Amino acid sequence: MSDPLRLGVLGLGRAFTLMLPTFRRDPRVRLVAAFDPRESATQAFGREFGGRACETAEAVCADPAVEWVYVATPHQMHVEHVQLAARHGKHVIVEKPMALAIPDCTHMIDACRAAGTHLVVGHSHSFNTPVLHARRLIDSGRFGAVRAIHALNFTDFLYRPRRPEELDTAQGGGVVFSQAAHQVEVVRLLGGGLVHSVCARTGRWDPARPTEGAYSALLTFRSGAFASLTYNGYGYYDSDAQMDGVGEMGKPKAPGTHQQTRRKLAAATDEAEEARLKAERNFGGSAYVPDDGAAPDAFQHFGPVLVSCDGGDLRLTPRGVEIHDREGLRFDAPPVPPVPRSEVVDELWACTREGRVPLHDGAWSRATLEVCLAILESARGGGDIILGLQTELPFP
Repeated sequence: MSDPLRLGVLGLGRAFTLMLPTFRRDPRVRLVAAFDPRESATQAFGREFGGRACETAEAVCADPAVEWVYVATPHQMHVEHVQLAARHGKHVIVEKPMALAIPDCTHMIDACRAAGTHLVVGHSHSFNTPVLHARRLIDSGRFGAVRAIHALNFTDFLYRPRRPEELDTAQGGGVVFSQAAHQVEVVRLLGGGLVHSVCARTGRWDPARPTEGAYSALLTFRSGAFASLTYNGYGYYDSDAQMDGVGEMGKPKAPGTHQQTRRKLAAATDEAEEARLKAERNFGGSAYVPDDGAAPDAFQHFGPVLVSCDGGDLRLTPRGVEIHDREGLRFDAPPVPPVPRSEVVDELWACTREGRVPLHDGAWSRATLEVCLAILESARGGGDIILGLQTELPFP
């Protein structure tokens, strides 16, 4: 591409590590600057990409070569870093969750609006092609109105190496902030966006990991449709067995992975050692394993999702959408792109090079956080939480 998106990065940790195969292989992106408190990571960035290894976040945002700033710092730092990028006139893509509180989301939206820059929130699994394709099938009108959505995911999330704040809900820890942000966005996109109420329960079942490790929630949309969401991160059953043995990252997954996760964590002797284990497996760390560069043959996903419409059911799979209707069973299989998560770059490219409106903008993602916070509030009080900041899809 003659005019690639010039990206500066704040935070070279886990989120960046997962996005790196996309940034490395998509010709529409060029990595030009980065900051991380780990010197080994910034030095590796400079060597590998020839970009500027910065000593502060502000240096990245002030760099005239930077067009977009990718904010991949810990959750509690998002608002500060988005505002910093906006002050320097940069477009921003910020990792999910957008923030930890609604006022912070509003400050981020206002800062980018005042600067005249784009604000996109991601990666979330609502970018995945099967989710977007299912939405297009719904918009075609062939299946009538959406009536119910069921989403399920059983993972080993709680037993992967964590920093202490990732096990503290008040600091954005636990599965509601980190994982419901994916699942809620998927069902909001499929259901049209406008959630009316939330009723939920959460689970804190391991005193050694004192945050939410599981939740179930019932979301009611203004249309009358509803969505049931269940997530369990305690690392026993693996729902990827229901996804043709394809893991979240779109690659084949070995049985027993969850049990291996628990065994590896048992080797950590204290909080500091656990945090070190997490850092070392990320970009620039001693245990970092680069992506093999092979083109994926399946899409990334966030567990089984089934959409029930008046005229049929749509099952999302790692290879497309399975359609069940009066005509029987058939399969819609969009082509798998050679670059994983290229859908994220599609959105950045569309809004800056083609003048299109992004889907995952600040208002959309603030509404997702509103649902996540309602899950926590409903679990504390036991009742329905009525929402007021929901937004519709900006298309069709």
